[in-house]
Amino acid sequence: MTKIKDSVVFLTGASSGIGEALAYEFSKKGAKLVISARRSAELDRVKATCTYPDNVQTLTIDLADNFSVIQKAKEAETFFGPIDILVNCGGISNRDKVADTSMDVDRKLMEVNYFSAIALTKTLLPSMLKRKKGHQVVITSASGIISPPKRSSYAASKHALHGFYEALRAEYHDEGQKVTLVLPGYIRTNISYNALKGDGSTQNKMDANQDNGMSPEDCAAQTIKAIEQNKEEVYIGGFKEVTGIYLKRFFPSLFSKIVRKAET
Repeated sequence: MTKIKDSVVFLTGASSGIGEALAYEFSKKGAKLVISARRSAELDRVKATCTYPDNVQTLTIDLADNFSVIQKAKEAETFFGPIDILVNCGGISNRDKVADTSMDVDRKLMEVNYFSAIALTKTLLPSMLKRKKGHQVVITSASGIISPPKRSSYAASKHALHGFYEALRAEYHDEGQKVTLVLPGYIRTNISYNALKGDGSTQNKMDANQDNGMSPEDCAAQTIKAIEQNKEEVYIGGFKEVTGIYLKRFFPSLFSKIVRKAET
């Protein structure tokens, strides 16, 4: 079991959606919490809403700026000491066909969703290895296994996270390192509203499936339970998304036919 009470947790993407809900759950459990996102005012709001705001510190961070990410990771350890649990939750999605998506958008999604996560991990890992204590929690997506239409860049970044963190788990398991991959399906957040179109502009509308998805609070509660139980991988969402993951793994040809007709 992973003990959350009094653990030092560094959480990205904490200003809204799943990240915000996770901040409240971690605080309720008694964690010492460093929450980060780009919007400082929103971080202040989340901190004030936490159960134990005195045990919460805020840290503005731009996940698209690799140099800044590394510096912020070091700064995160100045508040409560070495990080015990790193939760990579911040991210961005896309909505366009491959031929209509610029390389700039492809690169931005990889920078925000993938490179920022591994930069944080690589910066904090030496301290974790020295203490033989560390838990990497990665909020990936059902798209880390499924690749739905018009999400090529997003799916690619999530697949990459799986590859990296599964290797990390294998390499450092005997040195006290834990990895939990969390694969949410449709969660009622603004991720589709803020998704990038092929030209880099934002979609500015909510996908129907997203709007009807699970609440961030339910997703956060299930995520916390998976962390406490040291689960290596957990699927969170409705019947359709979870079934899709199993179809992809065990009946790939059937899944391929189904996904061609998926709503986008």
